[in-house]
Amino acid sequence: MKGVTATELPDALEALRRRVGGLRLDLATPGAEAARRTRDELVGQVDDYLLPRLRRLDAPLLAVVGGSTGAGKSTLVNTLVGAEVTKAGWLRPTTRGPVLVCHPTDLPWFSDGRILPELSRTTSRPGPSSGPSSVPSSVETLHVVAHEGIPAGLALLDAPDIDSVVADNRRLANQLLAAADLWIFTTTAARYADAVPWEFLHLAQQRSTALAVVLNRVPPEGVREISTHLAAMLDENGLGRAALFTVPETPVAGESERLPASLVAPLHAWLSALAADADARAEVIRTTLEGALQSLRQRVATVARETDDQLAVAALLRDEVDGAYTDALLEIDDGVRSGSVLRGEVLARWQEYVGTGELTRGLETRIGRWRDRIGALLTGRQAPPVVEEALESSLASLVRGLADGAAERTVDTWRVRPAGRALLAPDGDALARSSPTFGAAMEREIRAWQGEILQLVAAEGGRRRSTARLASFGTNGAGLVLMLAVFAQTGGLSGAEVLIAGGTSAASQKVLEAVFGDSAVRSLAARARSDLLARVEDLLAPERRRFADRVAAAAPDDGASVGLRAGLETFEQLRRASRSGSRAPVADVPR
Repeated sequence: MKGVTATELPDALEALRRRVGGLRLDLATPGAEAARRTRDELVGQVDDYLLPRLRRLDAPLLAVVGGSTGAGKSTLVNTLVGAEVTKAGWLRPTTRGPVLVCHPTDLPWFSDGRILPELSRTTSRPGPSSGPSSVPSSVETLHVVAHEGIPAGLALLDAPDIDSVVADNRRLANQLLAAADLWIFTTTAARYADAVPWEFLHLAQQRSTALAVVLNRVPPEGVREISTHLAAMLDENGLGRAALFTVPETPVAGESERLPASLVAPLHAWLSALAADADARAEVIRTTLEGALQSLRQRVATVARETDDQLAVAALLRDEVDGAYTDALLEIDDGVRSGSVLRGEVLARWQEYVGTGELTRGLETRIGRWRDRIGALLTGRQAPPVVEEALESSLASLVRGLADGAAERTVDTWRVRPAGRALLAPDGDALARSSPTFGAAMEREIRAWQGEILQLVAAEGGRRRSTARLASFGTNGAGLVLMLAVFAQTGGLSGAEVLIAGGTSAASQKVLEAVFGDSAVRSLAARARSDLLARVEDLLAPERRRFADRVAAAAPDDGASVGLRAGLETFEQLRRASRSGSRAPVADVPR
């Protein structure tokens, strides 16, 4: 290959195959199923055929005998070989492994798993008078038969029915035909115009696959008419170069699984000549190989377009998750700043503790006395646990409620989209609330935040040489007052709550200013609020990931389509550079 080494093109194809094979396309988008099918078929053909063939252009030619149910494929193979090497399926559907027949000298190429690597192998060497080979019942096993009746350089593979009612048979038939250098497509006089065979014939035309068509079981009186009609259909569908062979209908004697050799003599002679002529064989291989390689561009482009669509849907789903949880964090910030955390139980417990009747009457003129009273109440003992517990409970209720709300909003928005609904199944109801571990994690973070406040108070007192004043109130007491100062605003309160919260705020402010100074108090409150919101954001992160992880598990990686197109372009450049040299003449094709 001019300008391209022998390994560059297969290496580029292998790199492209890794990109395609590694794509996740599991979001429920309109084109997802077709794109996944294209992806899987492409990966299978690269593994089964393109890479082995590119690395060994001189390897034996593989002709896959395929066709509809009851077309006589196995009988045809046995007749061509001159021995019963494969078992004809008289019962329909037949579920068994495919049988590959090759010359003994070619056995190493087909038995070591270089082609069709996903299929396990069994091998046999039947004698000239032996019966049909023992064919494995599993479609996952390729039975390789070495026999002198087939010329070196050529192998025949008896494939399952393309229209079998057994899904595994149909899947394997597709896989084997995609791995062929040459299709020997077998049909009958009664079924040659059926839709399913023509779907495969059109695929052969699209990929420039070398093709021979065997029209089997043709009534003697209709040989000319039927074969002429089929030839015309092939011409009309761009398959005029296909070799066409006609096998007249004849009764099979006894339990024989072979036809009279004379009936398949033209096909046998054509295959033998192909095997004997290295140039003709190379031309068949090159025709199919280049057609398959050329088809990669369109197939990869199809997958790349679906990748773009999936990435767009994934981004939309992620945006909906981010929006719900970002809103929740903002609402928590608002709840903290507005003073709503101090509603109800917290205010009641604080009022009981410090005597809020006086706080609600003329607080500004008595702040010095109430500062002393609060200090006296807190001196030498722990902060009142009942107030601290009520504050913790109120904050936990706010955070849990908004976390549950974010989960519910995300589920609601996802359910209006097919991709979102699919990701929610089957446990969308469970996702509509915070996770079972959220409560315990939240309690730990709130306690940790309270501990951090005590450390802030202690550290600030030491830096400002106010240890004596801090000791008069107690670190825990000052810490509680700082917690109240963080929450005690009036935006979320009304009526008597405003007076109580306002009194709490003012008293707290004066107590702390007496210890630390006014600028330090503002700094402490801001740091405490910032630390609380950071902890809440960390708490919400795994809740958000519950949804994001589902998207990530189904959608392509970011940049996947860019990498896919880049890999395709690299491969295409090498393929164009490697296309040089003269073409060998095409073997004579009987019509």
